[in-house]
Amino acid sequence: MFQVRTDLAVETRELYKENKQQEIPGVEVEKDQMENEIEVTRVKIIDEQGSQLMGRAKGSYITVEARGLKNADADLKDSVSKVLAKELARLLPGKKSINSLVVGLGNWNVTPDALGPHVISKILVTRHLFKMYNKTEDSTMSSVSAFSPGVMGTTGIETSDIIKGVVEKSKPDLVLAIDALASRKMERVSTTIQISTTGISPGSGVGNSRKQLDEKTLGIPVVAIGVPTVVDAATMTNDTIGMVVKALKSHSEKDSQFFKLLDNMKEEEKYELIKEVLEPYGANVIVTTKGIDKIITDISQIIANGINIALHPGIDLKDVNRYLN
Repeated sequence: MFQVRTDLAVETRELYKENKQQEIPGVEVEKDQMENEIEVTRVKIIDEQGSQLMGRAKGSYITVEARGLKNADADLKDSVSKVLAKELARLLPGKKSINSLVVGLGNWNVTPDALGPHVISKILVTRHLFKMYNKTEDSTMSSVSAFSPGVMGTTGIETSDIIKGVVEKSKPDLVLAIDALASRKMERVSTTIQISTTGISPGSGVGNSRKQLDEKTLGIPVVAIGVPTVVDAATMTNDTIGMVVKALKSHSEKDSQFFKLLDNMKEEEKYELIKEVLEPYGANVIVTTKGIDKIITDISQIIANGINIALHPGIDLKDVNRYLN
């Protein structure tokens, strides 16, 4: 329905609400305010009408936002890790022993797209130990395997085919897929984590979507975890113009017709106009944050901590920080 580019369900919901001045029919929204100014928004699409209006599959989309994540201290990272672990634990299958496969999507050689591989390097894998000792369950650990399949440009193989082959061979109960996303707002880049129960399309964050990874294609539940690490040039320009107009209006004694015109335009109309103007100069430019190397390192640690705590019953944040950092 909307032309503005975003991978975040919470932003699609915001766009609809801005235009229609009401919540989307068939969609439930719940918000929680946590410690350290962490906000959790749960968007649940419950029927076909909501799915069509959102342009997304039915299921749950949970957004964890913390504005300080770009320069997070140890306390904030720990707080976000605990919130993420709690939200993930709610989505796990209700069985005593879970066999999980964690998949890190993305390209090691492109920093904004390297989130998935970075997370994989910090996951506590245990499947080989369960096999070695011929165990099916443990009170403190669950069976976890992890890998990063790379991207089609370096492997020559469709990412979904690689993952499907591993799933068929290792037979996990659940796939956790981590990837970089795109946002419509610069303020959400590298400050937001989205969890969804509907799967993911590898490469969507950098505008190179491949086959969908979901329960339909893999035969088992897929929980996707993504962080917006980029915006496109039109999004950045749109945000910049909005901030400039707001600043000029605050210093202007009399509103001009030009300012009023911009204020009355819908977000998607402004976005499409900017895209049209930028097209001759390469409107497809993807922009990321300054210091993205450190940001990816920090956020990948937070996501890995959350996954490790959620999947292993006997592990808490103290254990993760002591042995896995």
